[in-house]
Amino acid sequence: MIKFFLMVNKQGQTRLSKYYEHIEIHKRTMLEAEVIKNCLSRSKDQCSFIEYKDFKLVYRQYAALFVVVGINETENEMAVYELIHNFVEVLDKYFSRVSELDVSFLVSESHL
Repeated sequence: MIKFFLMVNKQGQTRLSKYYEHIEIHKRTMLEAEVIKNCLSRSKDQCSFIEYKDFKLVYRQYAALFVVVGINETENEMAVYELIHNFVEVLDKYFSRVSELDVSFLVSESHL
């Protein structure tokens, strides 16, 4: 099961977030900071799956954007990895070459 979906830029700023389980706002901020730090600190040679606390992180980088999905232990990482790619392809077609600005300023159109 997907717990959350984040789009983050290289500076660590969250551009889009969607939570599928209730998490208090201050806990979301701390969670996002830790998740972003873990994903951005990894090199391109490392695996895109990270075990973090009681869930797994699956992330993918597209130019200046990172897409991070938090899933439970039983979810298939490769399926989520492909889901991320399909989501970005749809955004790319909709916005005619999606960029960070599209996601930031047109959130209502790109929101999950």
